[in-house]
Amino acid sequence: MRLASTMTHQVSPWAPGIGAPTFPRWPIPVLLLAVLVGNLAYVCWACPFDLAPDEAHYWDWSRRLDWCYYSKGPLVALLIRGSCELFGHSAFAVRFPAVVSGIALLAGMAKLAHQVTGDRRFAFFVVAAASTLPGITATGLLMTIDAPFLACWAWAAVGVQSALFRRSGDEVWLPWCLAGLLVAIGLLAKLTMLAFPVGVALLLMQQRRHRTRMVVPFLLIGGLGLIPMLVWNLRQDGVGLLHALGHSGHADPWPGLLGPIAFLGGQFGLLLGVWFIAWLRAMVTLRPAKHPQTALLWWLSAPLFAVCSFASVRTLGQPNWPAAAYVTGFVLALVWTRDHWSSRAVRRAVAFALLLGFGCSVYLRWPGSVRPALAAFATTPTEDRPAPVRQFDPTARLHGWSDLAKEVDSVREGVFAETGDEPLIAGMTWTVPGELGFYCRGSPRVYSFGLALADRFSQYDLWRPNPVLDAQDFRGRTFVYIGEALPEGAFDRMEPVRTVTPTRDGVPVASWKIWIGRGFRGFGPLAERGHPLRY
Repeated sequence: MRLASTMTHQVSPWAPGIGAPTFPRWPIPVLLLAVLVGNLAYVCWACPFDLAPDEAHYWDWSRRLDWCYYSKGPLVALLIRGSCELFGHSAFAVRFPAVVSGIALLAGMAKLAHQVTGDRRFAFFVVAAASTLPGITATGLLMTIDAPFLACWAWAAVGVQSALFRRSGDEVWLPWCLAGLLVAIGLLAKLTMLAFPVGVALLLMQQRRHRTRMVVPFLLIGGLGLIPMLVWNLRQDGVGLLHALGHSGHADPWPGLLGPIAFLGGQFGLLLGVWFIAWLRAMVTLRPAKHPQTALLWWLSAPLFAVCSFASVRTLGQPNWPAAAYVTGFVLALVWTRDHWSSRAVRRAVAFALLLGFGCSVYLRWPGSVRPALAAFATTPTEDRPAPVRQFDPTARLHGWSDLAKEVDSVREGVFAETGDEPLIAGMTWTVPGELGFYCRGSPRVYSFGLALADRFSQYDLWRPNPVLDAQDFRGRTFVYIGEALPEGAFDRMEPVRTVTPTRDGVPVASWKIWIGRGFRGFGPLAERGHPLRY
């Protein structure tokens, strides 16, 4: 069964006219292969970035494999550890799973588009258009939880779509079970995967389908992905569940109207404006009751977006929270675009979005040519704000970590030459330990003082012993510390060493202060400031 509105004869670059030859199979895999090879080559040889703080954080997790972690499941750590075992200690090894997951995501979207319309030309355009989205670009290059999570979401949708629209009498148990397995794997990456079975359940209730007995094994298999999280939380007094509740707004003051405005603005920018408007139009015109072929796309998009919108009233979240909604939602938006291709405004808007997306993707890969221009909009660097370009350049946070590590190693060597003891390393916030652990000589264990300094709670506060909660194990030790000045009494003596201000393309991109703390004492009552509900 094909969506009725897609049967209309319209002049479209992806819908051939009557008598046109069938679109061949090979362009989609060739395009996917080209993206894969291009991204691998970029990550291996041309990437100018150090690991992002999140990537370094997850790499640090991979050194201590566990059932789960404070804020996420174990999948990202397992993938990084497996890749590092294959390729060694390198940024390429950390990012290799992201590149593979990114291609799996695009392939899943192509398959879903073909299932919905039966049109390979349309599926090819979906891959080409999705490849220009900044979010897809970042997902396929940086190793965060979103890369494997979104790939699981896409292919789970392929499985459910296949099961729902098989002819009567066909075996449907296999696609249901495969979809359940992908839900379970997705849960190991991100708890948001729970929205997937909820969307499927809403679809089945809306369509009152009778041939859905295989939903039970789908849910049972999918639920297996919750076991590691539950086991880990039982051992950790539910701290991960408290973290999830914190996302609902329990930990932050209500932002009022600022939250929804910021949320909608972020989504508008994430989808380059044009695709966001097309998605909203698709939500209205391609309602599931009238268009059963795209009903799954709708139910796996609208409810999650609605929940994130409601949450934005209570707490300032992250723009990527509803990212999974756009995996299926982007395909739905392009179905709407396809059906309205006769409109000159739609064609111009699509051309604008493709050009803008291509430009953004180029910028995200090579921001150096644009950074001096961005710096011109920023204020002049000062002692208080040594890298003002960071407010305009989101890629700046991916620079300078290797420079910092070289300076830290130099200070470590000086301390060792002076005292004969290897100093410990600590950072003011959770972003520092993973970066220095990765880039410093010998990949040392690096600690966080964040729990005592009003930083958000992190996995570093759960690993024991740590200097904040187990001061007795570290008393008298010398630390190389990166951050702002510590409260008096934490050390016998604090010595400022140097300030590191890396530059790229002649523009300061970051700044850190390095100290030597001699004779660690501990933080005393300050450690009580750390609380699992503060994120």
